Amino acid sequence: MIEADDDRPSLLIVDDDVTFCEVLAKAMTKRGFNVHCAHTVEQALAYAETCTPEYATIDLRLPGASGLILVEKLKILDSGTRIVMLTGYASITTAVEAIKLGATHYLAKPVDADEIMAAFERTTGDVEVPINTHPLSVGRLEWEYIQRVLNENNGNISITARILNMHRRTLQRKLSKNPH
Repeated sequence: MIEADDDRPSLLIVDDDVTFCEVLAKAMTKRGFNVHCAHTVEQALAYAETCTPEYATIDLRLPGASGLILVEKLKILDSGTRIVMLTGYASITTAVEAIKLGATHYLAKPVDADEIMAAFERTTGDVEVPINTHPLSVGRLEWEYIQRVLNENNGNISITARILNMHRRTLQRKLSKNPH
């Protein structure tokens, strides 16, 4: 751990994968950051309330609360914090919500330190981004719809399952799988 009064920019890495945190922390320390890791929203908030980070990487799926909640709370603490949302379960819905809540960028895992550095540096959109000419698969459309309904219900799986006329365990199984 680096001293809090270090002149290097502070980076908060929030991910429940301890190994991923350790590897990313080493890589980002080599790139000049003063790094702190947290594995839950609560740990991250406790740290951020005493030492607001200049940069943060936040995993979408954390134990308990969603990483989206943390994006919102970090932006309330300091609107200048540059946040990159990371997820192995990328969806259009969560990407849009992360950006609306104040994330600078949204990256799908696996991701490396260079991609995160590039995301931190991006301040504008890219008009040259390639447009996918293939429609989304049926599996992907289902995933996106489930994510939208889940988000509309503040992550409540029971209510979402009822609205989708689906058994709760079936919904949990679908949410645990990567989208097609």
